Amino acid sequence: MTQSAKAELLAVYLDRHPALVRFFTARTGSADRAQDIVQDIYVRLQALSEVAAEEIKAPAPFLYRIGGNLMLDRVRAGRRSTARDQAWTETSGAAIDGFSVADEPSPEDAAWARLKLDQVAAALEDMSPNARTAFRLHKIDGLTHAEVAARMGVSRSSVEKYVSAVLARLLERVGWP
Repeated sequence: MTQSAKAELLAVYLDRHPALVRFFTARTGSADRAQDIVQDIYVRLQALSEVAAEEIKAPAPFLYRIGGNLMLDRVRAGRRSTARDQAWTETSGAAIDGFSVADEPSPEDAAWARLKLDQVAAALEDMSPNARTAFRLHKIDGLTHAEVAARMGVSRSSVEKYVSAVLARLLERVGWP
C-alpha cells in the first residue's frame, strides 16, 4: 500500500520540522515568529488537494518556499500596518514631534489599571505602617534608602527590609505585572 502524495508531503514536513524552525528563526530573529511560520506551512499543506500534492516533485524546497513566502507576507503586512498607523497619527493630530500621543487610555487599559491599583491598595493595607511608609517614600516619592531611613529615624537595613517585604507581598497578592 503506497502513501498518498499529500501524506508523503506531510511526512517530509514532520521530518523537516526542527530544521524549518531553525531556518526561520535565523531569518526572522525570533523563535516565536519562526514557530508561527512553520505552523502556517502545515496549514497550507493541509489545504492542498491531492492533485496539487502530486505535482510537487521536490517536497523539501517546496516547504522552504512556502515559508519564505509566508515570511515575506508578514513583513509586507507589518510595513502596511506601520504606514497606516503613521498616516493616521499624522492626519489625526495625535503626534507631537513624531511621537504618538493618546489623550486617554483605552477603556480596557483603564479598567485593568484600576483593578491593579485596587489590588495594590488592598495588599498595602495588610502591611505594617512602617513598611507602607518606607515603600511610599522610596517607590512613589523617589527617595533613596538612606533618605528614607533618615526621614523615618530607622536604619538603612530596616528600610531595605520594609521595601522588600512590601514588594514580596505585592508580587504574591497582585502578581506581575
